[in-house]
Amino acid sequence: MNIVSDPKAIGAVLSPEANQAARLASATGILTVDLDAIVANWRKLEKTAVPAECAAVIKADAYGCGADPVARALAAAGCKTFFVATLDEARVARGALPSAAIYVLDGFLQNCGDVYAKLDAKPVIGDLNELAEWDVFCRRSGWQGGAAIHIDTGMNRLGLSISEAQGIVPRINAGDHGITLVMSHLACAEALHNPLNARQLANFREIASLFSGVPASLANSSGIFLGPQFQFDLVRPGAGLYGINPTPEADNPMQPVVDLKARILHIRNVDKGEAVGYGATWTARRATRLAIVSAGYADGYFRAGGSSDGTRGAEVVVCGRRCPIAGRISMDLMGIDITDVEKNAARRGHMVTLIGEGITVDELAHHFGTIGYEVLTSLGRRYARIYKGGPAPTELAAATPA
Repeated sequence: MNIVSDPKAIGAVLSPEANQAARLASATGILTVDLDAIVANWRKLEKTAVPAECAAVIKADAYGCGADPVARALAAAGCKTFFVATLDEARVARGALPSAAIYVLDGFLQNCGDVYAKLDAKPVIGDLNELAEWDVFCRRSGWQGGAAIHIDTGMNRLGLSISEAQGIVPRINAGDHGITLVMSHLACAEALHNPLNARQLANFREIASLFSGVPASLANSSGIFLGPQFQFDLVRPGAGLYGINPTPEADNPMQPVVDLKARILHIRNVDKGEAVGYGATWTARRATRLAIVSAGYADGYFRAGGSSDGTRGAEVVVCGRRCPIAGRISMDLMGIDITDVEKNAARRGHMVTLIGEGITVDELAHHFGTIGYEVLTSLGRRYARIYKGGPAPTELAAATPA
């Protein structure tokens, strides 16, 4: 269910501020996405990669931040090339980006040539069978929208082998080949001194040099910070745009993008020695005040963030103070120990901060035993969503019934 203003509804006569307040009054959680921060991160990456072009990866709904508003904000800032994973994502992207170049990382799907042509989307081809099917489609249809060639230089995931790529060089050098980009993907870019980075760079430099006149791309967000030799003609940042640290061995150069809040549903007192939550794994060591908060693993707040008598879990910010989670995270709820918060400062209906106020996506990922990518892409659809900044103020509260 999308909660938006209906011009025929009574609420349409209210001010935008009143409408927003009405939409958010029933929200049990609020995810705010700062489009200006995303744009600032893109500009930082663009400046770092000069003279290479800086594209943007907006797959997985722009890493959970909303592909449509993110794409529009980046396009307004000057981004001209975008990467998505699937054709469905390309449809969303094209709706927001009427003139941008859109690459589909999953490649050329059988019997879908007309869809690529209709969307003017470029497949990222990483298999000789795909290349043959794409060639047949282009010859039969006359489509000249272009495609990328993906070469595997050491990840062993998608991509032509080095020998396969060498085999198509005569075809490329013959002209009129329709290849607009040659690319590969780094496996260990976030690890500055991993020897695989140098091996992949050498492999890619050698093979890309054979693709005469075709722009080359190797670096993701972390790869940009490996140095100019990794940047080639185009860089493809994803996670860094959304505030995830692309240089985990150093301070994060990116601005935080998301702020996540959830509502206190109930405050209760627990006696010393009483257990809390499923499995009774957490026991109060003192008389304790608990805030029961409306977020859980169904909302992307992983069960691994909970605590037990022997393990401290994640924290949330309540009234400006960090407070520990008490017990297991359940599907829709979590308990927070607010004993050290000033009495009556936190009340039923108040919001607490799950991401923001110093709690980063990367910190939460550490507690969850995962990476920031998974945290962002798992944030549930039950949160109301607010977008701030961008080319024009945009506010959209979206929620799905429990």
